[in-house]
Amino acid sequence: MVQPTNVQSVPTVLGRSLGVAAVDPVPIYRDGLAGLVHRTHGMHWLGQASSQHGAMQLAEQLRPDVVLLDSALDPNCHLTRLLGTGDPALLIVLVVRDANRAPQYLAQAIAAGAHALVPRAIDPKRLSDAIRRAHADRRYLDPTFAALLGRVKRPSAESRVPLPRMPLSRREYQVLQLIAEGLENSGIAKLLFLSVETVRTHVKSILRKLSARDRTHAVTIAFRSGILVTAPDDAHNVTPLNQAVTAPAPR
Repeated sequence: MVQPTNVQSVPTVLGRSLGVAAVDPVPIYRDGLAGLVHRTHGMHWLGQASSQHGAMQLAEQLRPDVVLLDSALDPNCHLTRLLGTGDPALLIVLVVRDANRAPQYLAQAIAAGAHALVPRAIDPKRLSDAIRRAHADRRYLDPTFAALLGRVKRPSAESRVPLPRMPLSRREYQVLQLIAEGLENSGIAKLLFLSVETVRTHVKSILRKLSARDRTHAVTIAFRSGILVTAPDDAHNVTPLNQAVTAPAPR
């Protein structure tokens, strides 16, 4: 469960300290990001998540200023778009793996609402600088991507990059993820702080929108269409659902 951050332990300078969180399936990478943020003046660490569902919980419960998102968890840019529409003030920094280092993916990520694109192997100092610049300008492109995209401009109506279709709402997306992880309606209701009847309504809407016969069919369709994605190959450690989001312990 999420524990509230002890705000007295967070160094702030006239309210300018940025609350940073990470969504990444690899524990040691998340710990490295946490260490970097702890060492960086003007930023404080809010918490971390290891899955798409955890990302949604993190955004809703911890309300970070900045989220560092692993591109392997968002190959179709659905999560980027849902996080951005849920909180327009949220700064989304997409940490791009080599497998996603392609012009089409980078352009889709920008169109979906990613504010910054950085390589996963980025130098720590460059990452902290990228976060600051993205926060100041609401846009940052790592120089290593410049040759792929050239000058990044706001897409016009004619040149806008088409995004893969996401027929589900934010809450339906969360419910479907939890169905895929084996939870029944009562368990989903408890985790999302909803009534069982509300969850049933969401399930019915999911089945209708995906033209699915039942819950299992809906999950199958979602994976085949890219609405849900499998865990990256290096995500060896599976985080239990009740630990999907972790926040720093109060000091």
